[in-house]
Amino acid sequence: MGLPEININFASLAVSAITRSGRGVVALILKDDTSTFDSVEYKSVADVKANDWTAANLALIKLAFLGIPSKVIVERLDADASDYNAALTRLAGKRWNYLAAPGIQSADAATVATQIKTWRTNKKTFKAVLPNSVSDHESIINFATEGIVVGATTYTASQYTARIAGLLAGMPLTRSATYYELSEVSAITESDDPDGDIDDGKLILISDDGKIKIGRGVNSLTTLTGKSADFQKIKIIEGHDLVADDITRTFKDEYVGKVNNSYDNQALFITAANAYIRGLQGEVLDPSGSNTVGVNLEAQRLAWEAIGTDTSDWDDKKVKETSFGSKVFISGSLKFLDAIEDLDFNISV
Repeated sequence: MGLPEININFASLAVSAITRSGRGVVALILKDDTSTFDSVEYKSVADVKANDWTAANLALIKLAFLGIPSKVIVERLDADASDYNAALTRLAGKRWNYLAAPGIQSADAATVATQIKTWRTNKKTFKAVLPNSVSDHESIINFATEGIVVGATTYTASQYTARIAGLLAGMPLTRSATYYELSEVSAITESDDPDGDIDDGKLILISDDGKIKIGRGVNSLTTLTGKSADFQKIKIIEGHDLVADDITRTFKDEYVGKVNNSYDNQALFITAANAYIRGLQGEVLDPSGSNTVGVNLEAQRLAWEAIGTDTSDWDDKKVKETSFGSKVFISGSLKFLDAIEDLDFNISV
């Protein structure tokens, strides 16, 4: 009898969407022999025990918290660990948003990128910040600035991924990472061709009016076959993931195994999902878009035909109202809001 609660749950999720979008979870993988535990979770810098880590790794954890994520999960590996597989296995069943492995080298970064892509294929909304990783995928942020000076320390791109993951996890959907100022940074090795680097899917830092900023909030995707340019924006993908997580988790919690698969029950779910979607308009979704979902008529018809049912005389109403086994086929169209990042200002005199 949980159906009426769906509306309440979705309404609450819509109201809290912006707040939650800026309180993501960072996962760090660190190699360190100071302690022997495998995993630890911190909700604030105050929770971190300094004697559990080397000074260098302690500084990296603190860098992640500069972005104000809701939590930092740290997976510890022995300093001489030959790969990152054990940490990735532990992370597979946890909830987090952005992964970084400060100090990771190219071969291991490629392995991590492959794992992230596999998880995404399996509907897990994980993302990773990896150094100099030409991954060509919306879930991988290719961070490519070296020589990052913070106080008396100079960080490599690989080390500084901890900071980037933290700020992306703490970034609300009311803004993008473009021109986000890193006030702690005093100098960087500047790109010779920042426009070209951004076009190549690199997240870089720039020096602008004496301030160090993120050039543009892009991920590593460069091949747009079957995808629009929106998929190159970190902000847009974060919006995709927020909606996917909210709807999927509510469906699992309130529907799976608890509700008969009738059209009436599907209609209740669709009505609640559309109310949730409407609640995101203006902040996450563009009100000018259709922003609705409904029964996927083509998929449902094909499912019946695949088992030998002749649907040639079924109209759309018949297809929509004839549910198929335990499967619920839903489709729709959402238009996500980007941030203001470019100005074309022409003046005639």
